Amino acid sequence: MAQEVGQELDRSEVLQRPMPREQMKSTIYIPFDHLHRKYGALKDADPKNDVIAFVESARMTTGRNWHKERLFFLISSARHFAASLEEEGFTVEYVKAATTIDGLKSIAKKHKVTDIVCAEPSSFRQYEQLKEHGVSFVDNDFFLTPRPLFTQWASEQKTYLMENFYRKQRTRLNILMEGKDPVGGAWNFDKENRLPPPKKYEGPAYLEHKRDEIDQEVAKELGHTMTTTWATTRKGALAQMKNFFDNHFAEFGPLEDAMTTDNWALHHSLLSPYINNNLIHPSEVIHAAVKAFNSGSVPIESAEGFIRQIIGWREYVNGMYWFLGPDYRENNQLGANKKLLPLFSDPSKTQMNCIKETVTDIQSRAWVHHIPRLMLLSNLALVTGTNPQAFLDWMREVFIDASEWVMVPNVIGMGVHADGGQMMTKPYAAGGAYISRMSNYCKPCVYNPKLRTGETACPFTTLYWDFLDRHKDTFAKNHRMSQQVFGLNRLSDLPELRERAQEVLEGLEKGKV
Repeated sequence: MAQEVGQELDRSEVLQRPMPREQMKSTIYIPFDHLHRKYGALKDADPKNDVIAFVESARMTTGRNWHKERLFFLISSARHFAASLEEEGFTVEYVKAATTIDGLKSIAKKHKVTDIVCAEPSSFRQYEQLKEHGVSFVDNDFFLTPRPLFTQWASEQKTYLMENFYRKQRTRLNILMEGKDPVGGAWNFDKENRLPPPKKYEGPAYLEHKRDEIDQEVAKELGHTMTTTWATTRKGALAQMKNFFDNHFAEFGPLEDAMTTDNWALHHSLLSPYINNNLIHPSEVIHAAVKAFNSGSVPIESAEGFIRQIIGWREYVNGMYWFLGPDYRENNQLGANKKLLPLFSDPSKTQMNCIKETVTDIQSRAWVHHIPRLMLLSNLALVTGTNPQAFLDWMREVFIDASEWVMVPNVIGMGVHADGGQMMTKPYAAGGAYISRMSNYCKPCVYNPKLRTGETACPFTTLYWDFLDRHKDTFAKNHRMSQQVFGLNRLSDLPELRERAQEVLEGLEKGKV
């Protein structure tokens, strides 16, 4: 059994919470991803002294082609949270303005208060804007790993392997540990967590969330037809968390990589939006996960697989975002410069069933789980040579949980290998065989995942080999890719494959493949 997580996640070593700021009247600015009363700038807030500021900027709502479900979730969650602070007795100013700074200026003028406090923002851009405006920062404790602590770890590494960071996290936070050893005798159980989807599998239902007047008001302003998929209150987020641990946690691990049209979520937690806007703090999720595992009802492969996503990958990605710096997002080491394919915006522009189903799901809910994001969407962008920044912008716009710090390392580093291997030791390129093995997409598709040439050849299979061919000089030196590159020598139909690849690329650009 794992040791119960208690004080471990509350130590100053972990969160490095600052000393309470001096009690004085000030404006506390709350970004839309800082929605927790007990963390950030609010943890020491006083209803008698502090004005709480929320700014709904035009850039946030109209600056990009944001998915309306994403906007609805973020705005409605912020307004609900603002209302809860008013009920507590705070003076709350929720304003709409052209920019965040314009909004803060109007609030300061109204209340004659110039001192503005905020927890460290989650993006470089917002950090610099607020700093230039004279905002004072308290430490960002919405993660389990303080930024200085991650920087210390990364600075000591020859390579930035997530697995090394994850093991250190397990030990440091004392999660799923028996003394110095991991529970179950292994650090991860990846091999057990790669089952394909069962046939005609439905599984337990996910929650539907009731909508109130605030939800309706936001939806009306956005011209959006609400779904009932995503909660917009802490109460609803906690209900979602309970539903996951009660009904889905035990089955999560083995099926976490599977994709199926029978069930859009397949036991995934659906907690990432709430953790990323902080309706739920990650420590709360870890507490619940360890408690469920200690009850004896959850196998180690599910518990470890899920916990790794929170204390390992999520913390690692945030740490790498800040460690690698603001210029990291501009990487394009593979020289990929093709325009964003029309199928990303319109699923009718492709005959590939896997992409059609995935993009349709995104349009419906602003969400698919990590494997469609990596092995379908990012894989396609990678093997087609799509410009990394164009693809990054699209991913930022369409996913409900897509914060800047999330998407930059995930796309530039992992998704399209644009950083030349700073984060990942190999590109995540794959042909149709992987998709066929891990999903039920291929059987009704017009394309055959086993074929690499001919009109019915799966575009993924064709383009995978073409990608290796185009970059063989680069990847021949990669110890994890050299065998695949060597495999090109065994292809008797390489000239035909190159020709078919050009046909596929041209067809994708025209929205006909």
